Amino acid sequence: MTHKTGPTSDAASETMAHGAFTNGYEFSAGSGYALPHYPFVEPPELRTGEVKRHGIVIVGGGITGLTLACALAQYGVKALLLDEDDTVGVKGASSRGICYAQKTLEIFRRLGIYGRIAHKGVQWSVGRTFAGADEVYSFDLRQQQTHSLSVEPPFINIQQFYIEGYLVEQLMQGDAANHPIDLRWKHRITGFAQNEDFATLTIETPAGSYSLEAEHVIDCSGSHSPFRRWCQASVTAQKGDDRWCIADVRFRHPPPVERHTWIEAPFNDGRAVWQHLMADGVWRIDYQMLPDADPAEVSREDVVRARLDAQFGRRLTAEECEIVWVGPYAYRSECLDQLRHGRVFFVGDSAHVVSPFGARGGNSGVQDADNLAWKLAAVVQGRAGPSLLDSYHQERHEAAEQNVRVTNRTARFLRPRDGAERLFRTAALGLARRHAFARQLVNTGRMSTPNTYAHSSVCGPSGGRRHPERGVQLDRRQRRRVDRPDALGGRTAAGAGVWRSRRTGHPAPAGVICRGRHTLRAGDCPGRPFGGAGTRHRHARSSAGQLPRLRPRLGRAAARRLSGSERREHRRVAGAGGCHGLGQGTRTAVEGRLKVA
Repeated sequence: MTHKTGPTSDAASETMAHGAFTNGYEFSAGSGYALPHYPFVEPPELRTGEVKRHGIVIVGGGITGLTLACALAQYGVKALLLDEDDTVGVKGASSRGICYAQKTLEIFRRLGIYGRIAHKGVQWSVGRTFAGADEVYSFDLRQQQTHSLSVEPPFINIQQFYIEGYLVEQLMQGDAANHPIDLRWKHRITGFAQNEDFATLTIETPAGSYSLEAEHVIDCSGSHSPFRRWCQASVTAQKGDDRWCIADVRFRHPPPVERHTWIEAPFNDGRAVWQHLMADGVWRIDYQMLPDADPAEVSREDVVRARLDAQFGRRLTAEECEIVWVGPYAYRSECLDQLRHGRVFFVGDSAHVVSPFGARGGNSGVQDADNLAWKLAAVVQGRAGPSLLDSYHQERHEAAEQNVRVTNRTARFLRPRDGAERLFRTAALGLARRHAFARQLVNTGRMSTPNTYAHSSVCGPSGGRRHPERGVQLDRRQRRRVDRPDALGGRTAAGAGVWRSRRTGHPAPAGVICRGRHTLRAGDCPGRPFGGAGTRHRHARSSAGQLPRLRPRLGRAAARRLSGSERREHRRVAGAGGCHGLGQGTRTAVEGRLKVA
């Protein structure tokens, strides 16, 4: 049931934080993971009593907050990051999020940690889906257009705390005195107020409390964020009764390295099961439980081992099967109606919570952070006006709504209500066993893909979608997707773009642009606008010290649709060597599915 709520009360917050079934993993079991711990350093404000003002304060050092911090650091923007814990991951040392999509991996490459993730994690693209004992269908994401847009693999499985640890290490590289990010552990926010000019935060630490001011507060503190209540943020939410139990297991003789999904698993009383491999040879197995299951009961090691014995058809000894971690969880779907409230931006789980199907939770948070980081940098550095920040809500709220909608459909398929929903699932599974056309009706999770923005004030009307006759294609040898705008290296008007290094992501020096080494982060680039239906671009030779020119090339079908004046204009621009844009004020690629052919 979907409903809107106002700000969460203290009592309700307490209930959610300590209820029988939450994502806090109070009933976790197993040998657990060894996590790093970072030292608390007494802040200088406690000694001086000064109430210092910061440009950007990030609250929460999870994967979203750390991604945002690393992105800002790359742009040379100073920020303060506060986290109430002293480690990565979550209390209970769970694996938490594990599936990281191609778009997210592109962001991690730009932040300098992709190599470590690819080395540690498990790349996969093949999945098999079973209904009962029958294999209904299989897929290979590499064969799907939405997962073959760049050089990164469709997905890498790795425990979330590894990525968070890599981000922390990336932030701590080099001379501590020159770090743009001030990372403070064991700092808990206990109070908040804001006016038109700045926000004031009250912070509790092991050494005492102090206050500071911030021009921008980025809330990455998670789904139980106190900023929701402090900002009077309304939420559109949907709560279900689906219950699951995670088992992270290491086998002596592991199963195939594929993503296996059972919709009606005979070894789990006809309920769903997920199975896939993570780093360190650990397998994540998710078991769907009864709605009224006791979390303490389903998490007991002997109960989990009985479940594993049933799945693999024999008794597994402790030497054959090590239980690394076990924890029950429930999920809910919710999305704030506004992702910006004055000086506060809600990012990641503090802005939206989705069910885990399709790996759209953590990936969406990373992409939120990436979206907001370049806009904050552009505004703070004086390269764009403050109104650019409004597009964060327009774009990422649309993405959140799409993710909530897609994951809720999966949830209804996996736990259908009696009546039409159950009838539909039964019919879909029956048909899929015999007919290929029905396999697309079997919904075990639509995997995370880049979002398009139809409602953004800084995007063109396409919102990043690629029209069959209106695509932008760069030279084939680049083999790189134009994945996002970049207002930092070009004009500050909507649609500014810049040539950037494919390896480092840094802007290319003027006149030093090599087709094989640099890629155009599209939008409007300096030059005269041109274009029309079906316009493509081809590199033209350039003189020393000049930007290589993009020469428009028109397909025959597109040319026939142009008027006489449009054809004359096209010939005139092409004869002059072209330009570097597609139309004044229009960005044609915004974190969407724009592919470099």
